[in-house]
Amino acid sequence: MLGGLGLTAAALLAASAMDVQLGLPTFLMGVLTVAIVWLRERRSPWPTIKGVSWAVLPLVAGLFVLVQALTATGVIGALAGLMREVAGRAPERAAWASGGLIAIVSNLMNNLPAGLIASSAISQAHPPQKLVDALLIGVDLGPNLSVTGSLATILWLTALRREGENVGFWRFLKVGALVTPPALGLALAARLLLAPG
Repeated sequence: MLGGLGLTAAALLAASAMDVQLGLPTFLMGVLTVAIVWLRERRSPWPTIKGVSWAVLPLVAGLFVLVQALTATGVIGALAGLMREVAGRAPERAAWASGGLIAIVSNLMNNLPAGLIASSAISQAHPPQKLVDALLIGVDLGPNLSVTGSLATILWLTALRREGENVGFWRFLKVGALVTPPALGLALAARLLLAPG
């Protein structure tokens, strides 16, 4: 399995270097790794297939549909225009505000659609690199505040529940509220105050 993870990482780096979208290579390498483990261990694939969180797939599909709808209705174009305008007037302030805002939005709607929306707006607005980096920091660290913040957290909690552990919304939020704001603030400060560009 570790060999499969290493090969997957190498394949994804190669695909990224060739500017190939990562979805299909990730899927193929995952299937290949699991198939090798099944064959080597002479195991039935059914326990693994049953263990997949199939209920999450409609959620992810719905999030992508949401982003496409926002693109089609012109909302992302309007966000790109706003981003361009704000970044042109006060780039430093815009970067700080964008990092904090996307962290909040990620908890309200999940960081997958928030990141897709931000990425689409960035590709249209071409803002300064500091603003792009602040958005990336916000979309990565911000979701640690609540259970709804990221797909990884949802999958993690599903796996924990399967094992008999239950981490509820309020319990997660208490810890998230303690660790997320300082981590987010320090990461933004390190990028916006200390790093050049």
